[in-house]
Amino acid sequence: MSNTLTLKRLALLVGCIALAFLAAGIGSLFTAAEIPTWYAALQKPSFNPPNWVFGPVWTVLYLLQGIALYLVISAKEKNTRLAVAVFMVQLVFNTLWSIVFFGAHQVEWALIVIGMLLVLIFATIRVFHEVSPLAGRLLWPYAAWVSFATVLNIGIIVVNK
Repeated sequence: MSNTLTLKRLALLVGCIALAFLAAGIGSLFTAAEIPTWYAALQKPSFNPPNWVFGPVWTVLYLLQGIALYLVISAKEKNTRLAVAVFMVQLVFNTLWSIVFFGAHQVEWALIVIGMLLVLIFATIRVFHEVSPLAGRLLWPYAAWVSFATVLNIGIIVVNK
C-alpha cells in the first residue's frame, strides 16, 4: 500500500471521527451550562448515573460512530450512500435531543426526539451491517446506551410531574 493511500485512509478516518465529535460539540453547547443549573435542579430517578459517567461514555460512543462510518465509507459497496444518509439523519437527531432536552428544557418533547433517534440508530445498524458487519456491530453499545437514556428521560418526566 502506498504512503499516499495510507494518508488518505487516515485522513478519512480522522474526518469520520471528527464528524461524530462535531455533533457532540454542538450538543455540548446546549448541555454544558445546564448541568450545574437547570439539570441539577431536576429530580432524577434512583437509577440516574452520576454526572461524571456521561462524558466518558459519550466519548467512546462518538468514537465508535466515527470508526463505523469510516468502515462503511471505505467499503465502497452499493448501499454506502444510503447507509451514510441514514447515519447523518440519526446524528442530527442525536444533536437535536441535546438542544430540546438541555437547551429548551422540554423533557417531554425530548422523549419524542430520543424515541425517533432510537429508531434511526437501529436503522443505521441495519444498513451499516449490510455494508460492513463490523460497522453495524460497533453501533450496538450506542443503541444500548440510548435505550438506557430513553428510560432515563422517561424517569425524569415521571419524577418531575
